Amino acid sequence: MATRREILRAITATGIAGASAYNAGTTYKQPTSGSDDRAYWVSVVKRLAEPVLVNLAGQRLKEKMPVECWAGSETDRRLYSHLEAFARLLAGIAPWLELEVKSSEEGKLRERYAELSRQALDAATDPRSRDYMNFTEGGQPLVDAAFLAQAIIRAPRELWSKLAAKSKANVIKALQATRVITPNFNNWLLFTAMIEAALAMIGEPWDRVRVEYAVRQHEQWYKGDGIYGDGANFHCDYYNSFVIQPMLLDVLKTIAKDSPEYEEWHKKVLVRARRYAEIQERMISPEGTFPAVGRSLAYRFGAFQLLGQMALLRQLPKSITAAQVRCGVTAIVRRMVEAPNTFDSQGWLTIGFCGHQPKIGEQYISTGSLYLCSVGLLPLGLPADDELWTAAAADWTAKKIWAGQNLDADHAI
Repeated sequence: MATRREILRAITATGIAGASAYNAGTTYKQPTSGSDDRAYWVSVVKRLAEPVLVNLAGQRLKEKMPVECWAGSETDRRLYSHLEAFARLLAGIAPWLELEVKSSEEGKLRERYAELSRQALDAATDPRSRDYMNFTEGGQPLVDAAFLAQAIIRAPRELWSKLAAKSKANVIKALQATRVITPNFNNWLLFTAMIEAALAMIGEPWDRVRVEYAVRQHEQWYKGDGIYGDGANFHCDYYNSFVIQPMLLDVLKTIAKDSPEYEEWHKKVLVRARRYAEIQERMISPEGTFPAVGRSLAYRFGAFQLLGQMALLRQLPKSITAAQVRCGVTAIVRRMVEAPNTFDSQGWLTIGFCGHQPKIGEQYISTGSLYLCSVGLLPLGLPADDELWTAAAADWTAKKIWAGQNLDADHAI
């Protein structure tokens, strides 16, 4: 089994090559505590973040990032793919960036990525930048401006307070510019709400109607037992975790202080999110896999954003320990990250669920889309001395029950 020191050497190596070589040659065995797991998660962050942040901070992302697409859509997706990569990556690593910088190797890496993220925010929103991004053309910019807004909400100190005044002004203009885009009548309503919530957080005028409409409509679409429809219909996919429940939580938490009604909505969605997290944990098989069901499977372990968010918020249901979440999600992340050809020779993600599987792509999927996997790593926002990382390894529910343990029955809310 690789030691923690060996993992840290990999993640602090210059460029992508060190971490890539490490992961290619490693056979995983369950460690006895969370320190090795955390180091591994940080190595995954490095693999995801390094090419995106370094190139965008240097205004070379459009030049360097390949845009692999669903057949026939390459030209159109180039309008969106770079903002997708940046915003989705940032939404996942923001809580980790927000941790106080320590003198550890991880802390130094986090400080570097926080600075690169601020430079990247400037490059993405400055009209004079070679990597200035599209916030108005087509519908897709609404989606990824919302993920960018979510990142700012999740790391207000590192991704907002420390921004230069010029960069702040450009980010505000970029978020406001998306108001020309009409959302689809489904989970997209939450993208408009998330952008308005971020504007509210940073002290800008915000549109309460856009926020309340999204929340009220999702209340109408609630199907029961912790699950919302994506629009009026129920879809058997992972959009309750990719978008719906995490954005409901972040939007309502951000604006809760403005109205007792908002606070009550927040309490209600939190109860439902706790139940959905319980369901998600039970979906992790004893082997560390989960059902390949529904659309957008190319977002890989981003499917477990909600479970990770509830761990981050310390709001897990009583039936699940933090160590169960850590061990179950680690097993999934390792299977997906270490599958052959998950990354190309230059370190960019490829389309697929477990490895390179181009047929998993859909018309809206491209290289940039794939970085939504980073939201599966939200528990890294908990400090290294948190119980989630210090507790001994623990079996998750499916592993326990298939081993014959006598567990309590599961019940709906």
